[in-house]
Amino acid sequence: MLSQKDAKNLIDQAIGYSKLPQCQVDVSWTEDAFIRYANNGITTSGYRITQQISIGSVTEDKRQGNAVVTEFSEDALKRGVQQAEDLARISRPNPEDMPALGPQKYLTLSNYDNYTAAARGDAMIPHVKAVIEGAKSGKLTAAGFIQRSANAVAVGNKAGLFGHHTYTDCSLTNTMRTDGGKSSGWASQTSVTLKDVNGEAVARISAEKAARGAGRKRSLEPGKYTVILEAAGVSDLVGFLAGDFGARGAEQGQTFLSKKGGGTHVGEKMFPDYITLRSDPLDTKLATTPWGPSLMPNQRISWIEKGVVKNLYYDRYWALKAGKEPTPAPGNVVLDGQAHTVEELIASVDRGLLITRLYYIRSLQPQTLQLTGLTRDGVFLVEKGQVTDAVNNFRWNESPVRVLQNTKMLGRPGRAQGSETGSSIVPAIVVADFNLASVSDAV
Repeated sequence: MLSQKDAKNLIDQAIGYSKLPQCQVDVSWTEDAFIRYANNGITTSGYRITQQISIGSVTEDKRQGNAVVTEFSEDALKRGVQQAEDLARISRPNPEDMPALGPQKYLTLSNYDNYTAAARGDAMIPHVKAVIEGAKSGKLTAAGFIQRSANAVAVGNKAGLFGHHTYTDCSLTNTMRTDGGKSSGWASQTSVTLKDVNGEAVARISAEKAARGAGRKRSLEPGKYTVILEAAGVSDLVGFLAGDFGARGAEQGQTFLSKKGGGTHVGEKMFPDYITLRSDPLDTKLATTPWGPSLMPNQRISWIEKGVVKNLYYDRYWALKAGKEPTPAPGNVVLDGQAHTVEELIASVDRGLLITRLYYIRSLQPQTLQLTGLTRDGVFLVEKGQVTDAVNNFRWNESPVRVLQNTKMLGRPGRAQGSETGSSIVPAIVVADFNLASVSDAV
């Protein structure tokens, strides 16, 4: 692991070579181990260490240059600084460049687990074995990936700023398919500690979904349905939503938080009382860092509180222009939930669909945050509170804004991994009038 002392020495060394007024050095170091499996067998296993130093230089007239090196040697650092400065001198001035931040007080986070950092194949193989055995017992075919990582990040600049943090992370994901590939099921787990991963549980969920869809699927027409959306899909939608809380876009009339005729919806109730969306870097289940791209300290911030839009993200440039205090960007996202199990969510629906996850999500209309994507790996009809038949997949067109506005019930929150936007802490939800726009041939 890259220690704080070693990181500080590397940063000070690189800054010492710098001749321009501003120099920022970002260091990242990752040690990870992984196993990939397919066709009910291990196909790849690996162990690697990756390291990188990013050097950013700025001239007096706000010209910027950046270089990346992957060696920590003296010669590599010198070359990196020289390249960054050469690029800065020939680049165009950036009128929005802000003066370098001085020393910051970063949070102390508790998201490093010694067991996970030391884990190798012998700790991961039992989970892979459980998945493969679960597949074989159901005459299914499994494929997936398990990995764990130990990470160190550090940052420093000429203005005296310095930060260092270590964290761990891991995940297990798998897809099971029936013979011929006509039905599939999917499940995953992600955590800062490998102790939270359970291969048997992941196998059971994906096998049940694949087996349930093994017979003839019931054909349903497109339309607006009540949907129980499992946490992976919610994580994707919340990720897109959180990324739209920028003050600049809202104040310039470009996002769902923009008011017609000018102004924003801050302070207004746009969602039901039970919708609260926030950033929480202190949540020990999140593999996060004490700072974001702006280098400002991450902090607890409510974006939506009991249905009311509470805050916007102001970067340093736009905060200065607008006369506001700058804030860290949305990250470490948590959507608060309720105490219901997924089974209770299903039981609350008279007729609707249970959707495992979303896939291939793309933007349609940025101003309303309208998105499109596919359902995947298990869509099931719910009738009178019971899961009945497997049904075809759909292409959906929806805005996360409208989804949360139409949410009727939430499950217990937990960390979930989406297919597009990374992981967050979210519950499964029941949402009315989810727009399934057309039928999809996806499995």
